[in-house]
Amino acid sequence: MATRVAAIPPSAPTRRVQTPPCTLVVFGAGGDLSRRKLLPALYNLAMGGTLPDRFALLGVARRGLTNEAFREEMRAAVSEFSRRRLDPELWRRFAEGVDYVSGDFEDGASFERVSARLQQLDHRFGLEGNRLFYLATPPTEFGTILRGLKRAGLIHPPGAGPWSRVILEKPFGRDLESARSLNRLAAEVLDESQIFRIDHYLGKETVQNILVLRFANSIFEPLWNRKYVDYVEICALETVGVGTRGKFYDQTGVLRDIVQNHLLEVLALTAMEPPTTGGADDIRSEKLKVLNALRDPWSDTIRRDVVLGQYRGYREEPGVAPDSMVPTYAALRVFVDNWRWQGVPFYLRTGKKLKKRATEVSVHLQPIPLSLFGRPDVCEFVKPNVLTLRIQPDEGIQLEFASKVPGDDFMVGALTMDMKYTEAFGGEPPEAYERLLLDAMRGDATLFSRRDWVETSWGWIDPIVRYFEEHAAGPFPNYEPGSWGPAHCDEWMRGEHRTWREP
Repeated sequence: MATRVAAIPPSAPTRRVQTPPCTLVVFGAGGDLSRRKLLPALYNLAMGGTLPDRFALLGVARRGLTNEAFREEMRAAVSEFSRRRLDPELWRRFAEGVDYVSGDFEDGASFERVSARLQQLDHRFGLEGNRLFYLATPPTEFGTILRGLKRAGLIHPPGAGPWSRVILEKPFGRDLESARSLNRLAAEVLDESQIFRIDHYLGKETVQNILVLRFANSIFEPLWNRKYVDYVEICALETVGVGTRGKFYDQTGVLRDIVQNHLLEVLALTAMEPPTTGGADDIRSEKLKVLNALRDPWSDTIRRDVVLGQYRGYREEPGVAPDSMVPTYAALRVFVDNWRWQGVPFYLRTGKKLKKRATEVSVHLQPIPLSLFGRPDVCEFVKPNVLTLRIQPDEGIQLEFASKVPGDDFMVGALTMDMKYTEAFGGEPPEAYERLLLDAMRGDATLFSRRDWVETSWGWIDPIVRYFEEHAAGPFPNYEPGSWGPAHCDEWMRGEHRTWREP
Protein backbone atom coordinates (compact mmCIF):
# COMPACT_ATOMS: atom_id res chain seq x y z
CA MET A 1 0.00 0.00 0.00
CA ALA A 2 1.42 3.37 -0.94
CA THR A 3 1.41 5.64 2.10
CA ARG A 4 1.43 9.42 2.02
CA VAL A 5 2.41 11.35 5.13
CA ALA A 6 1.30 14.95 5.48
CA ALA A 7 3.90 17.22 7.03
CA ILE A 8 2.99 19.38 10.03
CA PRO A 9 2.71 23.00 8.91
CA PRO A 10 5.44 25.29 10.32
CA SER A 11 2.79 27.25 12.23
CA ALA A 12 1.43 24.15 13.96
CA PRO A 13 2.42 23.63 17.61
CA THR A 14 4.85 20.78 18.26
CA ARG A 15 5.57 18.76 21.37
CA ARG A 16 9.33 19.09 21.06
CA VAL A 17 10.75 19.34 24.58
CA GLN A 18 14.16 20.75 25.35
CA THR A 19 16.41 18.24 27.08
CA PRO A 20 18.29 19.83 30.01
CA PRO A 21 22.03 19.32 30.57
CA CYS A 22 22.83 16.33 32.78
CA THR A 23 25.16 13.48 33.65
CA LEU A 24 23.97 9.91 33.14
CA VAL A 25 25.59 7.64 35.74
CA VAL A 26 25.35 3.95 34.85
CA PHE A 27 25.96 1.46 37.67
CA GLY A 28 26.90 -1.90 36.15
CA ALA A 29 28.40 -0.14 33.13
CA GLY A 30 30.43 -3.15 32.06
CA GLY A 31 27.43 -5.44 31.58
CA ASP A 32 25.57 -6.60 28.49
CA LEU A 33 22.76 -4.07 28.93
CA SER A 34 25.20 -1.15 28.71
CA ARG A 35 27.06 -2.61 25.75
CA ARG A 36 24.09 -3.78 23.71
CA LYS A 37 21.46 -1.15 24.53
CA LEU A 38 22.46 1.90 26.56
CA LEU A 39 25.63 3.07 24.81
CA PRO A 40 24.24 2.47 21.30
CA ALA A 41 21.06 4.34 22.28
CA LEU A 42 23.03 7.33 23.59
CA TYR A 43 25.19 7.41 20.47
CA ASN A 44 22.09 7.28 18.25
CA LEU A 45 20.58 10.18 20.20
CA ALA A 46 23.78 12.14 19.70
CA MET A 47 23.72 11.40 15.97
CA GLY A 48 20.06 12.45 15.78
CA GLY A 49 20.79 15.73 17.58
CA THR A 50 18.43 15.04 20.49
CA LEU A 51 21.01 14.38 23.20
CA PRO A 52 21.62 17.56 25.23
CA ASP A 53 24.52 19.66 24.01
CA ARG A 54 25.89 19.59 27.54
CA PHE A 55 25.98 15.92 28.50
CA ALA A 56 28.35 13.44 30.16
CA LEU A 57 28.28 9.71 30.81
CA LEU A 58 29.90 8.21 33.89
CA GLY A 59 30.22 4.43 34.02
CA VAL A 60 30.55 2.76 37.41
CA ALA A 61 31.49 -0.91 37.84
CA ARG A 62 33.75 -3.20 39.84
CA ARG A 63 36.29 -3.86 37.10
CA GLY A 64 39.46 -1.80 37.23
CA LEU A 65 39.51 0.11 33.93
CA THR A 66 41.05 3.35 32.81
CA ASN A 67 38.90 5.97 31.11
CA GLU A 68 40.59 5.13 27.82
CA ALA A 69 39.96 1.39 28.17
CA PHE A 70 36.30 1.98 29.02
CA ARG A 71 35.86 4.32 26.06
CA GLU A 72 37.43 1.78 23.73
CA GLU A 73 35.11 -0.98 25.00
CA MET A 74 32.09 1.28 24.51
CA ARG A 75 33.30 2.29 21.03
CA ALA A 76 33.42 -1.38 20.06
CA ALA A 77 29.93 -1.88 21.51
CA VAL A 78 28.49 1.03 19.53
CA SER A 79 30.20 -0.20 16.38
CA GLU A 80 28.65 -3.66 16.83
CA PHE A 81 25.18 -2.89 18.16
CA SER A 82 24.15 0.60 17.01
CA ARG A 83 21.49 0.81 14.32
CA ARG A 84 23.61 3.57 12.78
CA ARG A 85 27.11 3.38 11.37
CA LEU A 86 29.87 4.63 13.65
CA ASP A 87 31.06 8.07 12.60
CA PRO A 88 34.66 8.56 13.86
CA GLU A 89 34.35 12.32 14.27
CA LEU A 90 31.00 12.13 16.09
CA TRP A 91 32.35 9.38 18.35
CA ARG A 92 35.42 11.48 19.16
CA ARG A 93 33.23 14.37 20.32
CA PHE A 94 30.85 12.04 22.18
CA ALA A 95 33.70 10.16 23.91
CA GLU A 96 35.08 13.39 25.37
CA GLY A 97 32.21 13.26 27.86
CA VAL A 98 32.57 9.54 28.71
CA ASP A 99 34.28 8.75 32.03
CA TYR A 100 34.66 5.73 34.30
CA VAL A 101 34.98 5.04 38.02
CA SER A 102 35.79 1.59 39.39
CA GLY A 103 34.74 0.46 42.83
CA ASP A 104 32.71 -1.94 44.94
CA PHE A 105 29.10 -0.86 45.47
CA GLU A 106 29.34 -1.81 49.15
CA ASP A 107 32.34 0.45 49.71
CA GLY A 108 31.41 3.99 50.75
CA ALA A 109 34.66 5.27 49.27
CA SER A 110 33.40 4.28 45.82
CA PHE A 111 30.52 6.75 46.11
CA GLU A 112 32.89 9.46 47.30
CA ARG A 113 34.93 8.91 44.12
CA VAL A 114 31.73 9.06 42.07
CA SER A 115 30.78 12.34 43.79
CA ALA A 116 34.20 13.87 43.14
CA ARG A 117 34.14 12.85 39.48
CA LEU A 118 30.62 14.25 39.04
CA GLN A 119 31.75 17.61 40.37
CA GLN A 120 34.61 17.60 37.86
CA LEU A 121 32.23 16.80 35.02
CA ASP A 122 29.78 19.50 36.17
CA HIS A 123 32.55 22.07 36.13
CA ARG A 124 34.00 20.91 32.81
CA PHE A 125 30.75 20.65 30.82
CA GLY A 126 28.40 23.01 32.66
CA LEU A 127 25.92 20.27 33.63
CA GLU A 128 24.25 22.30 36.43
CA GLY A 129 24.33 19.40 38.89
CA ASN A 130 21.56 17.41 37.15
CA ARG A 131 22.03 13.62 37.51
CA LEU A 132 20.24 10.61 36.08
CA PHE A 133 21.34 7.38 37.77
CA TYR A 134 20.75 4.14 35.87
CA LEU A 135 20.87 0.94 37.95
CA ALA A 136 21.77 -1.64 35.28
CA THR A 137 22.32 -4.22 38.01
CA PRO A 138 20.39 -7.10 39.59
CA PRO A 139 17.63 -5.91 41.97
CA THR A 140 19.65 -7.32 44.89
CA GLU A 141 22.06 -4.40 44.37
CA PHE A 142 19.39 -1.68 44.37
CA GLY A 143 19.34 -1.08 48.12
CA THR A 144 23.12 -0.92 48.43
CA ILE A 145 23.45 1.57 45.56
CA LEU A 146 20.53 3.78 46.60
CA ARG A 147 21.75 4.06 50.19
CA GLY A 148 25.27 4.73 48.97
CA LEU A 149 24.01 7.57 46.78
CA LYS A 150 22.08 9.07 49.65
CA ARG A 151 25.01 8.88 52.10
CA ALA A 152 27.24 10.57 49.54
CA GLY A 153 24.72 13.41 49.14
CA LEU A 154 24.08 12.61 45.49
CA ILE A 155 20.27 12.47 45.75
CA HIS A 156 18.52 15.84 45.97
CA PRO A 157 14.85 16.14 46.92
CA PRO A 158 12.58 17.28 44.07
CA GLY A 159 12.02 20.99 43.79
CA ALA A 160 14.07 24.00 42.86
CA GLY A 161 17.67 23.52 41.85
CA PRO A 162 19.47 20.50 40.35
CA TRP A 163 17.40 17.35 39.86
CA SER A 164 18.19 13.71 40.69
CA ARG A 165 16.38 10.77 39.08
CA VAL A 166 16.92 7.01 39.18
CA ILE A 167 16.07 4.44 36.50
CA LEU A 168 15.43 0.96 37.89
CA GLU A 169 15.69 -2.03 35.53
CA LYS A 170 13.31 -4.98 35.57
CA PRO A 171 12.65 -7.46 37.03
CA PHE A 172 11.07 -5.29 39.70
CA GLY A 173 10.38 -8.09 42.14
CA ARG A 174 9.39 -11.70 41.54
CA ASP A 175 6.07 -11.54 43.42
CA LEU A 176 3.89 -9.02 45.22
CA GLU A 177 5.80 -9.15 48.50
CA SER A 178 9.23 -8.65 46.93
CA ALA A 179 7.88 -5.81 44.74
CA ARG A 180 6.47 -4.09 47.82
CA SER A 181 9.80 -4.54 49.57
CA LEU A 182 11.69 -2.95 46.66
CA ASN A 183 9.21 -0.08 46.54
CA ARG A 184 9.60 0.55 50.28
CA LEU A 185 13.37 0.52 49.86
CA ALA A 186 13.26 3.00 46.98
CA ALA A 187 10.87 5.23 48.93
CA GLU A 188 13.42 5.49 51.79
CA VAL A 189 15.72 7.41 49.45
CA LEU A 190 13.58 8.83 46.66
CA ASP A 191 10.30 10.59 46.05
CA GLU A 192 8.02 8.64 43.70
CA SER A 193 8.46 11.40 41.09
CA GLN A 194 12.20 10.57 40.99
CA ILE A 195 11.75 6.84 40.32
CA PHE A 196 11.63 5.64 36.71
CA ARG A 197 10.88 1.89 36.54
CA ILE A 198 11.77 0.95 32.99
CA ASP A 199 10.03 -1.51 30.69
CA HIS A 200 11.64 -1.31 27.26
CA TYR A 201 8.44 -2.52 25.54
CA LEU A 202 6.82 0.83 26.29
CA GLY A 203 9.53 2.65 24.35
CA LYS A 204 8.68 0.93 21.08
CA GLU A 205 7.12 3.24 18.50
CA THR A 206 4.09 1.05 17.80
CA VAL A 207 3.28 0.62 21.50
CA GLN A 208 3.16 4.40 21.82
CA ASN A 209 1.13 4.57 18.63
CA ILE A 210 -1.70 2.59 20.26
CA LEU A 211 -2.75 5.81 21.99
CA VAL A 212 -2.39 7.92 18.85
CA LEU A 213 -4.29 5.43 16.69
CA ARG A 214 -7.20 5.41 19.13
CA PHE A 215 -7.40 8.99 20.32
CA ALA A 216 -6.30 10.92 17.21
CA ASN A 217 -8.58 9.09 14.76
CA SER A 218 -12.34 9.34 15.13
CA ILE A 219 -12.76 6.37 12.79
CA PHE A 220 -11.42 3.90 15.39
CA GLU A 221 -12.43 5.01 18.89
CA PRO A 222 -16.22 4.58 18.38
CA LEU A 223 -15.58 0.93 17.42
CA TRP A 224 -13.22 0.24 20.33
CA ASN A 225 -15.69 -1.53 22.62
CA ARG A 226 -17.69 -4.70 23.27
CA LYS A 227 -20.37 -3.79 20.72
CA TYR A 228 -18.00 -4.02 17.76
CA VAL A 229 -14.97 -6.01 18.99
CA ASP A 230 -15.21 -9.79 19.11
CA TYR A 231 -11.84 -10.47 20.75
CA VAL A 232 -8.31 -9.08 21.03
CA GLU A 233 -5.01 -10.93 20.62
CA ILE A 234 -1.74 -9.70 22.11
CA CYS A 235 1.31 -11.80 21.31
CA ALA A 236 5.04 -11.62 22.02
CA LEU A 237 6.65 -14.55 20.22
CA GLU A 238 10.37 -15.34 20.13
CA THR A 239 12.40 -17.73 17.99
CA VAL A 240 15.34 -17.87 20.42
CA GLY A 241 15.66 -19.97 23.56
CA VAL A 242 16.89 -18.86 26.96
CA GLY A 243 20.52 -18.76 25.80
CA THR A 244 22.88 -17.68 28.57
CA ARG A 245 19.97 -16.67 30.85
CA GLY A 246 19.16 -20.27 31.82
CA LYS A 247 19.90 -19.89 35.54
CA PHE A 248 17.88 -16.68 35.82
CA TYR A 249 15.04 -17.94 33.63
CA ASP A 250 14.69 -21.20 35.56
CA GLN A 251 13.93 -19.15 38.67
CA THR A 252 11.55 -16.84 36.81
CA GLY A 253 9.57 -18.43 33.98
CA VAL A 254 7.50 -16.84 31.28
CA LEU A 255 4.67 -15.59 33.51
CA ARG A 256 7.02 -13.44 35.56
CA ASP A 257 9.42 -12.56 32.75
CA ILE A 258 6.97 -11.42 30.06
CA VAL A 259 3.30 -11.56 31.11
CA GLN A 260 3.46 -9.60 34.38
CA ASN A 261 5.11 -6.58 32.80
CA HIS A 262 5.26 -6.47 28.98
CA LEU A 263 1.93 -8.04 28.07
CA LEU A 264 -0.08 -6.44 30.86
CA GLU A 265 1.35 -3.02 29.92
CA VAL A 266 0.30 -3.47 26.29
CA LEU A 267 -3.11 -4.79 27.39
CA ALA A 268 -3.67 -1.71 29.54
CA LEU A 269 -2.77 0.68 26.71
CA THR A 270 -5.11 -1.18 24.38
CA ALA A 271 -8.05 -1.26 26.79
CA MET A 272 -7.73 2.01 28.73
CA GLU A 273 -10.24 4.86 28.68
CA PRO A 274 -9.30 8.25 27.17
CA PRO A 275 -7.25 10.18 29.74
CA THR A 276 -8.33 13.65 30.81
CA THR A 277 -5.03 15.08 29.52
CA GLY A 278 -1.86 13.73 27.96
CA GLY A 279 -0.05 14.09 31.28
CA ALA A 280 1.98 11.17 32.63
CA ASP A 281 -0.13 10.56 35.73
CA ASP A 282 -3.44 10.85 33.87
CA ILE A 283 -2.34 8.19 31.38
CA ARG A 284 -0.88 5.93 34.08
CA SER A 285 -4.02 6.27 36.19
CA GLU A 286 -6.20 5.11 33.29
CA LYS A 287 -3.88 2.12 32.75
CA LEU A 288 -4.19 1.27 36.43
CA LYS A 289 -7.99 1.23 36.13
CA VAL A 290 -7.66 -1.53 33.51
CA LEU A 291 -5.57 -3.63 35.89
CA ASN A 292 -8.11 -3.13 38.65
CA ALA A 293 -10.86 -4.27 36.26
CA LEU A 294 -9.13 -7.55 35.33
CA ARG A 295 -11.23 -10.54 36.33
CA ASP A 296 -9.64 -12.24 39.32
CA PRO A 297 -8.02 -15.61 38.61
CA TRP A 298 -9.64 -18.23 40.87
CA SER A 299 -8.24 -21.70 41.52
CA ASP A 300 -11.22 -23.31 39.77
CA THR A 301 -10.87 -21.13 36.63
CA ILE A 302 -7.09 -20.87 36.16
CA ARG A 303 -6.74 -24.24 34.46
CA ARG A 304 -9.51 -23.25 32.04
CA ASP A 305 -8.03 -19.85 31.20
CA VAL A 306 -4.28 -20.57 31.08
CA VAL A 307 -2.19 -22.92 28.93
CA LEU A 308 1.51 -23.35 29.69
CA GLY A 309 4.28 -25.05 27.77
CA GLN A 310 7.98 -25.83 27.72
CA TYR A 311 10.04 -26.38 24.58
CA ARG A 312 11.88 -29.61 24.02
CA GLY A 313 15.54 -29.09 24.89
CA TYR A 314 14.95 -26.45 27.55
CA ARG A 315 16.11 -28.79 30.31
CA GLU A 316 19.44 -29.25 28.53
CA GLU A 317 20.14 -25.49 28.46
CA PRO A 318 23.04 -24.27 30.68
CA GLY A 319 21.87 -23.46 34.22
CA VAL A 320 18.50 -25.22 33.87
CA ALA A 321 17.46 -28.04 36.21
CA PRO A 322 17.20 -31.42 34.41
CA ASP A 323 13.66 -31.91 35.75
CA SER A 324 12.55 -28.27 35.49
CA MET A 325 8.81 -27.55 35.37
CA VAL A 326 9.33 -23.87 34.55
CA PRO A 327 7.17 -22.77 31.58
CA THR A 328 8.68 -21.12 28.50
CA TYR A 329 5.26 -20.59 26.86
CA ALA A 330 2.00 -19.14 28.13
CA ALA A 331 -1.41 -18.41 26.64
CA LEU A 332 -4.03 -16.69 28.79
CA ARG A 333 -7.64 -15.71 28.33
CA VAL A 334 -8.23 -12.48 30.23
CA PHE A 335 -11.39 -10.44 30.76
CA VAL A 336 -11.60 -6.72 31.58
CA ASP A 337 -14.79 -6.40 33.57
CA ASN A 338 -15.85 -2.84 32.90
CA TRP A 339 -18.52 -1.08 30.85
CA ARG A 340 -16.43 -0.91 27.66
CA TRP A 341 -15.05 -4.47 27.54
CA GLN A 342 -17.44 -6.70 29.48
CA GLY A 343 -17.51 -10.15 27.83
CA VAL A 344 -14.70 -9.49 25.31
CA PRO A 345 -11.83 -11.96 25.77
CA PHE A 346 -8.23 -10.74 25.51
CA TYR A 347 -5.92 -13.59 24.50
CA LEU A 348 -2.31 -13.15 25.61
CA ARG A 349 0.30 -15.42 24.03
CA THR A 350 4.07 -15.52 24.50
CA GLY A 351 6.84 -18.06 24.29
CA LYS A 352 10.36 -18.98 23.28
CA LYS A 353 11.68 -21.17 20.46
CA LEU A 354 8.59 -20.56 18.35
CA LYS A 355 8.16 -20.49 14.59
CA LYS A 356 8.35 -16.74 14.10
CA ARG A 357 9.47 -13.65 16.04
CA ALA A 358 6.61 -11.20 16.38
CA THR A 359 4.98 -8.84 18.86
CA GLU A 360 1.51 -7.70 17.79
CA VAL A 361 -1.88 -6.46 18.95
CA SER A 362 -4.75 -7.71 16.78
CA VAL A 363 -8.26 -6.35 17.28
CA HIS A 364 -10.79 -8.77 15.73
CA LEU A 365 -14.06 -7.01 14.94
CA GLN A 366 -17.45 -8.71 15.06
CA PRO A 367 -18.41 -10.75 11.97
CA ILE A 368 -21.18 -9.44 9.74
CA PRO A 369 -24.61 -10.77 10.78
CA LEU A 370 -25.54 -12.04 7.30
CA SER A 371 -23.76 -12.47 3.97
CA LEU A 372 -25.73 -10.70 1.23
CA PHE A 373 -23.39 -11.17 -1.72
CA GLY A 374 -23.17 -13.80 -4.45
CA ARG A 375 -23.56 -17.53 -4.31
CA PRO A 376 -23.35 -19.21 -0.91
CA ASP A 377 -20.65 -21.60 -2.15
CA VAL A 378 -18.46 -18.66 -3.20
CA CYS A 379 -18.72 -16.13 -0.43
CA GLU A 380 -21.17 -17.17 2.25
CA PHE A 381 -18.31 -16.76 4.71
CA VAL A 382 -16.78 -13.28 4.72
CA LYS A 383 -13.79 -12.90 7.03
CA PRO A 384 -14.26 -10.38 9.85
CA ASN A 385 -12.14 -7.23 9.85
CA VAL A 386 -8.89 -7.36 11.81
CA LEU A 387 -6.81 -4.34 12.79
CA THR A 388 -3.23 -5.31 13.70
CA LEU A 389 -0.51 -3.17 15.23
CA ARG A 390 2.89 -4.73 14.61
CA ILE A 391 5.23 -3.79 17.46
CA GLN A 392 8.21 -5.82 16.21
CA PRO A 393 9.69 -6.59 13.79
CA ASP A 394 8.66 -4.58 10.71
CA GLU A 395 6.72 -2.03 12.78
CA GLY A 396 3.47 -0.89 11.28
CA ILE A 397 -0.33 -1.11 11.11
CA GLN A 398 -2.38 -3.54 9.05
CA LEU A 399 -6.12 -3.59 8.30
CA GLU A 400 -7.89 -6.59 6.78
CA PHE A 401 -11.20 -5.95 5.04
CA ALA A 402 -13.48 -7.35 2.33
CA SER A 403 -13.82 -6.12 -1.24
CA LYS A 404 -15.42 -7.22 -4.49
CA VAL A 405 -13.09 -9.19 -6.73
CA PRO A 406 -12.89 -7.50 -10.18
CA GLY A 407 -14.80 -9.35 -12.89
CA ASP A 408 -18.27 -10.04 -14.18
CA ASP A 409 -19.10 -12.43 -11.33
CA PHE A 410 -20.01 -11.06 -7.90
CA MET A 411 -17.28 -12.48 -5.68
CA VAL A 412 -16.01 -11.16 -2.38
CA GLY A 413 -12.32 -11.40 -1.48
CA ALA A 414 -10.14 -10.43 1.48
CA LEU A 415 -7.69 -7.53 1.14
CA THR A 416 -5.00 -6.13 3.42
CA MET A 417 -3.88 -2.52 3.74
CA ASP A 418 -0.42 -2.37 5.26
CA MET A 419 1.42 0.68 6.61
CA LYS A 420 5.10 0.18 7.41
CA TYR A 421 6.97 2.75 9.48
CA THR A 422 10.12 2.47 7.38
CA GLU A 423 8.20 3.23 4.17
CA ALA A 424 5.80 5.84 5.55
CA PHE A 425 8.25 7.96 7.53
CA GLY A 426 11.58 7.00 6.01
CA GLY A 427 14.35 5.29 7.89
CA GLU A 428 14.29 2.93 10.82
CA PRO A 429 12.23 3.89 13.91
CA PRO A 430 14.27 4.77 17.01
CA GLU A 431 14.93 1.91 19.38
CA ALA A 432 13.07 1.73 22.67
CA TYR A 433 15.96 2.75 24.92
CA GLU A 434 16.54 5.92 22.90
CA ARG A 435 13.05 7.21 23.68
CA LEU A 436 13.10 6.05 27.30
CA LEU A 437 16.48 7.56 28.15
CA LEU A 438 15.44 10.85 26.58
CA ASP A 439 12.13 10.90 28.49
CA ALA A 440 13.90 10.23 31.79
CA MET A 441 16.30 13.13 31.14
CA ARG A 442 13.28 15.33 30.46
CA GLY A 443 11.40 14.11 33.51
CA ASP A 444 8.52 12.61 31.48
CA ALA A 445 7.35 9.47 33.33
CA THR A 446 4.53 8.54 30.92
CA LEU A 447 6.26 5.40 29.63
CA PHE A 448 7.55 4.26 33.04
CA SER A 449 5.74 2.11 35.61
CA ARG A 450 4.30 3.71 38.72
CA ARG A 451 4.47 2.07 42.15
CA ASP A 452 0.75 1.23 42.31
CA TRP A 453 0.88 -0.30 38.80
CA VAL A 454 3.76 -2.62 39.73
CA GLU A 455 2.10 -3.84 42.89
CA THR A 456 -1.34 -4.28 41.28
CA SER A 457 0.09 -6.29 38.36
CA TRP A 458 1.92 -8.61 40.73
CA GLY A 459 -1.19 -8.92 42.86
CA TRP A 460 -3.12 -10.11 39.80
CA ILE A 461 -0.63 -12.64 38.46
CA ASP A 462 0.62 -14.08 41.77
CA PRO A 463 -2.34 -16.50 42.16
CA ILE A 464 -1.67 -17.89 38.67
CA VAL A 465 2.04 -18.39 39.36
CA ARG A 466 1.34 -20.02 42.75
CA TYR A 467 -1.30 -22.32 41.29
CA PHE A 468 1.08 -23.79 38.73
CA GLU A 469 3.92 -24.03 41.24
CA GLU A 470 1.60 -26.20 43.34
CA HIS A 471 -0.08 -28.07 40.46
CA ALA A 472 1.71 -29.52 37.46
CA ALA A 473 0.92 -27.57 34.28
CA GLY A 474 1.08 -30.79 32.28
CA PRO A 475 3.76 -33.13 31.04
CA PHE A 476 6.81 -31.04 30.04
CA PRO A 477 8.30 -30.59 27.50
CA ASN A 478 5.18 -30.31 25.36
CA TYR A 479 6.15 -28.46 22.17
CA GLU A 480 8.87 -28.68 19.56
CA PRO A 481 11.28 -25.82 18.82
CA GLY A 482 10.18 -24.04 15.65
CA SER A 483 6.48 -24.80 16.21
CA TRP A 484 3.68 -22.43 17.29
CA GLY A 485 3.64 -23.92 20.80
CA PRO A 486 1.72 -26.74 22.51
CA ALA A 487 -0.87 -28.47 20.30
CA HIS A 488 -3.28 -28.24 23.24
CA CYS A 489 -3.25 -24.46 22.87
CA ASP A 490 -4.68 -24.70 19.34
CA GLU A 491 -7.35 -27.11 20.58
CA TRP A 492 -8.12 -24.68 23.38
CA MET A 493 -8.75 -21.87 20.88
CA ARG A 494 -10.84 -24.13 18.65
CA GLY A 495 -12.97 -24.82 21.70
CA GLU A 496 -13.54 -21.06 21.79
CA HIS A 497 -14.58 -21.22 18.09
CA ARG A 498 -11.58 -19.05 17.27
CA THR A 499 -8.08 -19.50 15.87
CA TRP A 500 -4.77 -17.83 16.59
CA ARG A 501 -3.80 -15.26 14.00
CA GLU A 502 -0.54 -16.20 12.31
CA PRO A 503 1.83 -13.19 12.38
